[in-house]
Amino acid sequence: MKSIWSKTCNIEKQPALNGDIEADVAVIGGGMAGILAAYQLEQAGVHTVLLEAERIGGGQTKNTTAKITSQHGMFCHTFIEKKGKETAKLYVQANQAAVEEYRRIIGKEQIPCDLRVTDSYVYSRNEEKLKKETESARELGIDASFERQIEIPVPCAGAVRFPGQAEFHPLKFIEGLAGKLNIYENTPVKEVERNRIRTAGGTVLAGKIIFATHFPFVNFPGMYFARMHQECSYVLALEQAGILNGMYIGDGEDKLSFRQYDRYILLGGQGHRTGENREGGRYAKLQEQAEALYPDCRVAAYWSAQDCITADKIPFIGRYAPDRPDWLVASGFQKWGMSSSMISAMLLRDLVCGIDNPYSAVFDPSRFSAEEVPQIMRDTGKAVKGLTKRFFHIPDETAAALEREQGAIVDTPQGKAGVYKTEAGELFQVDIVCPHLGCELSWNPDEKTWDCPCHGSRFDYKGNLLEGPAQEGIDKEEKQ
Repeated sequence: MKSIWSKTCNIEKQPALNGDIEADVAVIGGGMAGILAAYQLEQAGVHTVLLEAERIGGGQTKNTTAKITSQHGMFCHTFIEKKGKETAKLYVQANQAAVEEYRRIIGKEQIPCDLRVTDSYVYSRNEEKLKKETESARELGIDASFERQIEIPVPCAGAVRFPGQAEFHPLKFIEGLAGKLNIYENTPVKEVERNRIRTAGGTVLAGKIIFATHFPFVNFPGMYFARMHQECSYVLALEQAGILNGMYIGDGEDKLSFRQYDRYILLGGQGHRTGENREGGRYAKLQEQAEALYPDCRVAAYWSAQDCITADKIPFIGRYAPDRPDWLVASGFQKWGMSSSMISAMLLRDLVCGIDNPYSAVFDPSRFSAEEVPQIMRDTGKAVKGLTKRFFHIPDETAAALEREQGAIVDTPQGKAGVYKTEAGELFQVDIVCPHLGCELSWNPDEKTWDCPCHGSRFDYKGNLLEGPAQEGIDKEEKQ
């Protein structure tokens, strides 16, 4: 299940850390946010090193739809109502500045990353809502327009158009910047203590440390685990589906996302909270929708992505916590990782350099909203207490009843266990307690993974860690 980006770009490998080093700033995480933060800091004359657990661009960045836009769904009217016009305007301005900064960097560095300037649309069946959103966007300084006719074959009353947005190939962009940075790949961080980072290959002593790891893995201070959850969505790259001249996203339930790349239309949808896909069939359902829209299409690639969701729909960018003045964080990008990554890079650069940034208060992680309380309660309710190593005997009748290529949580005489049966009939048993904070894992039949419904950690059917914030795999036992 490789994304179209992974299939069309192979970034040159970087060395692993071997020894002890020092730097002005250390960035943990080699996705788009980490790469851009390191680049902005180096451009500002700040000696920066970047530490990546595996390969740069190998996490969520390779699975994005790579829309660079300040249009984040049908959000302007709601933002004004909830946050006030001034905060909403700053949020939009920051995202539009991010769009322009991508264009500036790509031009300056001459990066061949298939950049295309295009318009962005959010469509809906509700005409009144569309007109309100258009008016609200204009109040915030966007040259928005209400369009009755759009290119995609979906039933709707029209769309709100934001002009002058962009799309690109994210891995080709990262490839174009990587040679200008001090990057250490295959260097997972084991521990961070004040200004010292410990890895298997050595330590890094840094004046400032930036956590750009998608979901922060240090739980205290900050408590980001209680302030965000993760959601999963799915993408198909469709051939023989025609040509699309804009980027589109729907409003409401079961919304679809569209954009063009080369000869492909990227169709996204079937989103759900991570850990809540017990029935499966997401790719099949999305393909059914694709065939209804584009009867002659063919699926060339398919993949999924995770997004960190904050309660107030604004990313956390700034100081990690009041008692860690030298730690900085960038997380909670919702579905808009490209613009949020650039905002993070510019805000964190200014914070390190002591420059006032007009947008910093909007994204300040120390803010607290009453909207967070229900989410904290929901996430707490999903957690279980205690982590124990448990290898349970699976009754023969239970093993026999499990279908091939199926995973399930089963009851054993000693308690619950997670079991997967391969096509060859081999059984893999894992503990279903997430090592991050003890939540009970859930089987995802579409990805063949064990997913944490609390904070989004994911493990393959053998128990190996795929995505954090967990830092280690789950206990496992193989049975032939």
